[in-house]
Amino acid sequence: MYNNYKAIVFFQSLKHFKNQLKFLPLWHDTLLIYIFVSTNVVQTETMEIEDTLKISRELDLPSKTLINIQYTSRLLEEKFAALLKEFDLSTPQFNVLRILRGQKGKPASLACIQERMVDRSSNTTRLVDKLISKGLVERRICPANRRKVEIEITKPGLILLKELDPLTTKTNAESAATLTQDELLTLNNLLDKLRNDE
Repeated sequence: MYNNYKAIVFFQSLKHFKNQLKFLPLWHDTLLIYIFVSTNVVQTETMEIEDTLKISRELDLPSKTLINIQYTSRLLEEKFAALLKEFDLSTPQFNVLRILRGQKGKPASLACIQERMVDRSSNTTRLVDKLISKGLVERRICPANRRKVEIEITKPGLILLKELDPLTTKTNAESAATLTQDELLTLNNLLDKLRNDE
């Protein structure tokens, strides 16, 4: 009876964890035992990059890290590109639209766009031409300098981005769902540190 009472008191003392813990009452002979398990912690098995790419030899840690970053980046890019494809956009084209929207009504030069591209190997002139043909951006000669070309997003371009905003946010959240907020902050700090060393 005394052990039964202690178990109940133990249970009452943990009531404030009711949103995180699930209590399971079990009888063992004459003793009532409360077993509690976490309902928020999900353990998943992860496959290391060597197994994923079927690399038989042991990689040194720097090589493993960079291969992992490159491979994971490609997977995330493919998922994001699949979303944009439904709207007849490529990832670099989407990047250009986002840059132009960030200008808040001010036109941008080709050099400005190129400098802010995520993929700087992209052919900015060709990307702009594609977007012009779709009516999403417009190109004009700068009144103050006729040798300078200015690029500006159009109203249809802004409408398209507004439609894409919740979809891209959802896709990004799904891609990062396996990481906690603290892990995401740590990952960003480490990537910033790695990039700034270049």
